[in-house]
Amino acid sequence: MARPEIRVQFAHGLESSPQGNKARLFAEHFTANTPAMNTRDVGSCVAVHAATLESFRPNVLVGSSFGGAVVVELLRRGLYRGATLLLAQAALHYRPDAVLPEGVPVLLVHARQDDIVAFEHSERLAQTGSRGLVQLLARDDDHPLTKLCESGELITLVERCYDEQLARSR
Repeated sequence: MARPEIRVQFAHGLESSPQGNKARLFAEHFTANTPAMNTRDVGSCVAVHAATLESFRPNVLVGSSFGGAVVVELLRRGLYRGATLLLAQAALHYRPDAVLPEGVPVLLVHARQDDIVAFEHSERLAQTGSRGLVQLLARDDDHPLTKLCESGELITLVERCYDEQLARSR
């Protein structure tokens, strides 16, 4: 039986865009939406993604670095409760008291060698939310998670998030 369509909404990082590597990778493998954001204003980015959530209705919400901070804020506001993938998230940089809400499945992936956002930020965030629904994967990689993207593991992780959400809803 073929897997149903996976709809991925992606919040990119400060140094990226809707034409960046991860956005293009998602577009190649899934029905993807990567809204353009003015990354100088977190609030406007949250508003852009909140509106996109309503119209696009993703199965998996992905945030990378700065985009991870945007996604965590969307979760905090209760605007999304589904499968979430955070890549080298920077939520604690923008909101030091950030926590993951209860009942939301979140997979965090972070490189131990990240020289932009400390790995410990994801360790701290992974201690919040619901036990059993929040997982942290440490990788030997750089901040953009280049190896994760080039190896195809990023696509596998999105599929994993989707499959685990689907299994929980049965």
